Amino acid sequence: MNHPAQPDRRKFLCKVGAATLAAGIISLEPQLLGEGANAHATAIGQGSNQRANQCAKMRRDAAQENLQLTPASLQHATNPDDDIYPDKISSYSKGLPHNDNGTVSLVAYYALMKALTSGSPADFDAIPLGGDRKLTNPQSGLAFDMEGADGQCLLQPPAPAFASREEAAEIAENYWMALLRDTPFAEYDTSAAANAAAADLTLFGTDFKGAKQGGVVTASTLFRGLTPGDLKGPYLSQFFYQPCNFGANEIEQKMTTVRGLSDGGADYMTDFSSWLSVQRGTSPSESDRIDPTRRYPRNGRDLGQWVHIDVLFQAYFKAFLIIAGWNAPVDDGNPYKSNPTQIGFGTFGGPHIAALLCEVATRALKAVWYQKWYVHRRLRPEVFAERVDRTLYHSAGYPVHMDILNSLSSSSRLGGYMTPGNALLPMAFPEGSPTHPAYGAGHATVAGACVTILKAWFRESTKLVNLGVTPLQPTDDGSTLLPYAGADANDLTVGGELNKVASNVAVGRNIAGVHWRSDGTESLKLGEEVAIRLLRDQRGTYNEAFRGFSLTKFDGSTIAV
Repeated sequence: MNHPAQPDRRKFLCKVGAATLAAGIISLEPQLLGEGANAHATAIGQGSNQRANQCAKMRRDAAQENLQLTPASLQHATNPDDDIYPDKISSYSKGLPHNDNGTVSLVAYYALMKALTSGSPADFDAIPLGGDRKLTNPQSGLAFDMEGADGQCLLQPPAPAFASREEAAEIAENYWMALLRDTPFAEYDTSAAANAAAADLTLFGTDFKGAKQGGVVTASTLFRGLTPGDLKGPYLSQFFYQPCNFGANEIEQKMTTVRGLSDGGADYMTDFSSWLSVQRGTSPSESDRIDPTRRYPRNGRDLGQWVHIDVLFQAYFKAFLIIAGWNAPVDDGNPYKSNPTQIGFGTFGGPHIAALLCEVATRALKAVWYQKWYVHRRLRPEVFAERVDRTLYHSAGYPVHMDILNSLSSSSRLGGYMTPGNALLPMAFPEGSPTHPAYGAGHATVAGACVTILKAWFRESTKLVNLGVTPLQPTDDGSTLLPYAGADANDLTVGGELNKVASNVAVGRNIAGVHWRSDGTESLKLGEEVAIRLLRDQRGTYNEAFRGFSLTKFDGSTIAV
């Protein structure tokens, strides 16, 4: 597919090389060109110009290293859907004017493409909107970063194609997630609907990429992530339940959630008229139906609401506070782990990691926003479900895979649980998805980045039981917490629970209906790479004797950074 060109200044930098450009601008002290490993001490007491030149060289060297890590012929691959379908039924278009049949106005779509291709702020300002909701920050994907990898130099594989069986499997999971929003996670094993969901998703075979046991989706693996630790313990990570202190303030782990369907709650966008209004970008007239009782998150609706209004790095900052409160051991590479005279603070201490979580999160957003707007522009599940509905019940003839149509038509698969004659995806949020494309996922990319920092910082293999921590899980009504009594209670580790909190946040967006499984799976990896490249850049800036951190990646491999 021919996707928008990169800005001219980024092309220029890639052609001449960051090192060449920097050397032409900065006058360097000759002795710096051949300095040894202990570079930091040479500038002490030798004047600010010496230090400034040394800093410039360090920045140039980091830029050169990142340049060398970037393929010479960088190509962002995406699926061909945007070129295949002239009416753009497979492409993101929320917020633009839409025709009465649910397809986007092509005039508006090409105005969007013009802006994405030119990068001109004036072209972005000229994009026609269909309602009062504005597009979310497409120019963020064009921003440069001064540390770590440039966001446009990182790659994501193509998302599943519109007509593929994998796409059908992913929307089937989204439907089942919506149907099971009010079922407590702890009841999945005994829930008829959860077991039906597991059986249905198993029928997609290898095209369904979710967690399995022996090649089979079970109620115990349902809606779980794929990282080490995801299948152990309660569905939600301990970082949603354990005591958490923010300095002298105790953070309440009970949350303000929304009502379930049996308690006056609602799912949204379940008729075509409201669906079309939302796609055009009109703010919904309804708002969240708040539950007056605060609860510990215990089901998909709670988790969906948690990720509806969370602060960017909230889950991982809380995880840091909890782990620090446990006095968990730091990574063996931390130079202050056994230092006889010093402790870390601004470097390798609490303030360092606390600030780093915020720092890496902003870089993760820039990287994934480029993927969203300039490479993939994947439609949201709410739109694909409308294409399914129009095909199954309104003769639209869209090329969705037959397996999802068969599941919805069966009395024992999705069709036995969905509202007859309606295949629209019941959404957890009145406004449906945000006004930016689905792939990659912002929440998941930030999760991958922040959790990678935490895994680098702390010894991942530390078992919670060895820290004196009792694993907890909520009662089915979320009113209180009880000790988790599963057979694997003593096997939970710091690293496993960090992986799990990242997966929980990513999958929580799927449960709400606004993302796909592959959005989360691939975006965790993108965020992980953002964090690794940032840590790599920073490694040479310290005066301490530091050989680097070690961590386990989401794919289970280990790496030294």
